[in-house]
Amino acid sequence: MPSTPFAFQIHATDGAARAAEFTTPHGRVETPAFMPVGTHAAIRGLTTSEVAGMGGRMLLSNAYHLYLRPGDAVVRALGGLHAFARWDGPMLTDSGGFQVFSLARYREVSEEGVTFKSKLDGALHAYTPERVIQVQRNLGA
Repeated sequence: MPSTPFAFQIHATDGAARAAEFTTPHGRVETPAFMPVGTHAAIRGLTTSEVAGMGGRMLLSNAYHLYLRPGDAVVRALGGLHAFARWDGPMLTDSGGFQVFSLARYREVSEEGVTFKSKLDGALHAYTPERVIQVQRNLGA
């Protein structure tokens, strides 16, 4: 993984709007930015080269969906999210909290975290703060 530190710099503002750039270990992104959504670390119907050619500089994926399938340990074993997606640039991973909390009938919240049923096979899963961080680390997010 590249070792460039994270940085954020605002270049211009107009009311609540701003033009900025941020740097991640995988590259620099100017905002506003086109950030295609690849929930499962892939943009349907496009290669990552095509995404970059259309101006995509950052991909968005969802840790909840990747946790359920193929599994965060599988992504880790394959070299992390960047290798799995075959994308060198910056990536943003959504924790999946919205998905867990939108499944009200299939989840239970406690002091320790949230237990939920998989939408895929009905298996029970526990998301604690520690587990969510472990998933993100396994993904290489």
